[in-house]
Amino acid sequence: MKVIEGGVCAAKGFKANGIHCGIRKNKSKIDLSLIVSDVVASCAAVYTTNLVYGAPITVTRNHLKNGKAQACICNSGIANTCCTGGVEVAEEVCAAAADALNCSADDIVVASTGVIGMPLNPEPIKKGLPELVAGLNENGSDMAAAGIMTTDTVKKEIAFEFEIGGKTCHIGGIAKGSGMIHPNMATMLVFITSDVAIAPALLQKALSSDIKNTFNMVSVDGDTSTNDMVTVLCNGMAGNKEITEEGEDFATFMKALNSVTLNLCRMIASDGEGATKLLECKVTGAKTVETAKKVAKSVICSSLTKAAMFGADANWGRVLCAIGYSGAQVDVHKIDVTFKSATGEVFVCHNGEGVEFSEETAKAVLTEKEIDILIGLNDGDFASTAWGCDLTYDYVKINGDYRT
Repeated sequence: MKVIEGGVCAAKGFKANGIHCGIRKNKSKIDLSLIVSDVVASCAAVYTTNLVYGAPITVTRNHLKNGKAQACICNSGIANTCCTGGVEVAEEVCAAAADALNCSADDIVVASTGVIGMPLNPEPIKKGLPELVAGLNENGSDMAAAGIMTTDTVKKEIAFEFEIGGKTCHIGGIAKGSGMIHPNMATMLVFITSDVAIAPALLQKALSSDIKNTFNMVSVDGDTSTNDMVTVLCNGMAGNKEITEEGEDFATFMKALNSVTLNLCRMIASDGEGATKLLECKVTGAKTVETAKKVAKSVICSSLTKAAMFGADANWGRVLCAIGYSGAQVDVHKIDVTFKSATGEVFVCHNGEGVEFSEETAKAVLTEKEIDILIGLNDGDFASTAWGCDLTYDYVKINGDYRT
């Protein structure tokens, strides 16, 4: 598995672009992205669990009933959620994109991100489509990644090269996500492309399985968005024998997909709104995997723990508190806690009780940009990892005037 350049354009037969079409007032902000495969591709998706969800999700779900798609179009600035006529607008965007690309509207994945409750005017999108399509190119991942950003401070993209059946294959993705990030799925907008040949049913199985240990384990602020969606397109242009059943080739593809999703998870968590630190909570020694997941999620979601990490305060009691209310059945008298970073590590709790440690060392460990919270439950053989970020003053500033 080799890291390569190219993002969503790393795979054969994919092009992308992003432009400012006029949805956002700031003309320097790219607000419309397009990703296109040369041929119709197998496509799988997972969506937000929020009962309030955007019109684009309704449309995309309908379009993907056959497990096929050829293009993804996404605007930023307005979410097209909780608006009269939102579904019709999303369909209108798909139809316009299909005309511009000379493909079927049913083969278009549509997504939106931004302010909830504001109507989305499709006219700027329709007017911008000629420029957007004309600029499609094999180096367009960077522009597409910029076009899906809202409060993100950095573009998020990654790609890998690997082999299946003697054929060189590629997989890459872009993501947006900074606030309203919380389990369970989907937690953000993610677009992944690959030139692997794989049947739609197996692709959906791979994605649905992967998110349980990746995107479902990320939290920034405890708010699950209305427009979350992860989409994977595989166009088969690598020339491998189509994967139609589980086996060695399917396992290799799963590993490649997981390499992309894990990297995007870390990027999203580290770019949480106002965040200064990436937090990774690793739980080991659990009775069951569900116990490990509950504990890891609870700790990573704890506002008090997140605030302590911002202040570089080794307040391990907040970690135990979060474990205690997680709903997981654990023996609190067996819990060990260690804080670790590039500077070193500090052991702060043994068997559910505090141990002596150097506050100076702890401060140095927790001042780093990436911090591991290591929890040993010492009660079994299962483990899980969750990702999050610290809670800072800037989170409130960003969300205090998000709409205005």
